[in-house]
Amino acid sequence: MEAIFVLGLLVVAMWLFAREILPVEITTLLMLVALVVLKILSPAEAFSGFSNDIVIILGSIFVICGALQDAGVLEAVGSWLSGVSTMGFRTLLASLMGATGAISAFMNNTTVTAVMVPPVMGLAKRVGTSPSKLLLPVAYASILGGTCTLIGTSTNVAVSGYMKAIGLHEIGLFEITPIGLIILACGIVYLLLVAPHLLPDTGPAEDGGLGEDLRQYLSEIVVLPGSPLVGKPIQESELAKFDLRVLHVVRGTNTLSPDLARVISAGDVLVVNAPVQTIMQVKATAGIEIRAETKPSMSQTLGEGGVSIAKFLVTPQSEVRGKTIGELHFFQRYGLTVLAVYHHGLTLRSKLSHARLRMGDVLLVQGPEDRLLYARSGDQFAVLEEKRIHPLQPRKAMVVGGLFVAAVLAAAFGVAPVSVCFLSAAILCVMCRCMPVARAYDFIEWRLLILIAGMTAFGAAMDKSGASSLLAGHLVSLLESMGAHVMLGGFCLLTVLLTQPMSNAAAALVVLPVAVESAKLMGADPRSFGIAIMLSASVSFITPLEPSCILVYGPGRYRFMDFVKVGAGLTIVSCAIVILLVPFFWPL
Repeated sequence: MEAIFVLGLLVVAMWLFAREILPVEITTLLMLVALVVLKILSPAEAFSGFSNDIVIILGSIFVICGALQDAGVLEAVGSWLSGVSTMGFRTLLASLMGATGAISAFMNNTTVTAVMVPPVMGLAKRVGTSPSKLLLPVAYASILGGTCTLIGTSTNVAVSGYMKAIGLHEIGLFEITPIGLIILACGIVYLLLVAPHLLPDTGPAEDGGLGEDLRQYLSEIVVLPGSPLVGKPIQESELAKFDLRVLHVVRGTNTLSPDLARVISAGDVLVVNAPVQTIMQVKATAGIEIRAETKPSMSQTLGEGGVSIAKFLVTPQSEVRGKTIGELHFFQRYGLTVLAVYHHGLTLRSKLSHARLRMGDVLLVQGPEDRLLYARSGDQFAVLEEKRIHPLQPRKAMVVGGLFVAAVLAAAFGVAPVSVCFLSAAILCVMCRCMPVARAYDFIEWRLLILIAGMTAFGAAMDKSGASSLLAGHLVSLLESMGAHVMLGGFCLLTVLLTQPMSNAAAALVVLPVAVESAKLMGADPRSFGIAIMLSASVSFITPLEPSCILVYGPGRYRFMDFVKVGAGLTIVSCAIVILLVPFFWPL
């Protein structure tokens, strides 16, 4: 009766998840309460999931990624990724999935997805597409990549250890690589052909509106020594890909005409008209920078409260009307630097410091958040929009990046458990003052941790109540007479079903003993069954309960059924490859 009740509760939970009548974490907690009230699990068993390794790992990764973001590393990666934004959409998507899958073959797929989310969000802005079109395929690619090597996922390691314990040969590091590469390649092709049509368009990523302003602002671009622009004509340089208009080229004391064939020199100042989005892209491009009225020091720019970019509207009562940026000594007066000026629909052709302000003008400014608060407290300007930015801070970036790499290597070589490695890195990020403690808590997605911990405990209820064994027993009685191939397919299907409420490793280890014994009774190779079960546990994409999928759930603004629509077909394709090719590589 306990097994039947747990299976019934599973059906109810999946229905609630699909309809989203309640938040998924509330549904999860209600299931735990029901299991305790009916004495299927003790309180200690029900809440043991909150001490599970995956919860510690995820929480630590949230903190580390937050530190990388504050250090400006992720924005730097996003700028680097902007180089692929000129590709077609499908070429771009294929490149992202291929790179993600390759990295995930040697790293935990949850870690890979967590690192990829912010750059992909930024890339979506650059190419003008919804993040929902990119994030889920990238998450799926990270899961598919885990099938390529033994260390690609913890499920592979757990299954290999179990097989060794029962007297079978353990799985080699690259033994599953051939079939894993086939699964990855077919999965990418499927996602390229199907996912763009099934995934929702949830709109552009939210960035405060600063990236969508098409008004033309006056700004100045300084060409730094060593810039890749030096020695190239304007029309053949990197600037040609930006949506900007060159008005003048200032070289020393001379003002030159904006001839597109003019060769750029180090130290040139290009006076341009461009939208805010273009100005922000130029600002992130190596070798050039936006020239402000006064060049502040790094310490002045960063301040204590972080850095923001905002749009200031000159109000009717403002005393700055009729004055130029230079006359105002804007930085000395407000502690902010002016990056660009919009002059009420007119095309300004003077230098930025000579731009005379009028009512209705919009200034694009940058500075510490406390100085923005000071400027907005008066009646000189109205703050239209504001966005927090994270300039690259080399010292913090090196410390956090080094800690992250050290954690990955330590986990890969078995120096310490994965959870200990990443938790140590997160703690050291705080101890090294790369992130305040309070901000570290802000970066942790608590609702996602509740969901994962609760579903892990529900998997324990499946095992303790006998629900998983009940399913396996019926499957054996139904399919034993149909032969080894059909039996193999049945166990693969059962594994996929059990990975919905349980972790992949737990589902594989629940099914594996029954599958091995069934193979022995039928005279088949139990090792082939074990490898098939292992791969099946890693190719289940029907629900967003996999940690990699949960990481993109919020940023992509997906609904539960989006995963069902795209993931069901991908699961069928991947399982078909496993069922057909495992007997080829490992004969039954």
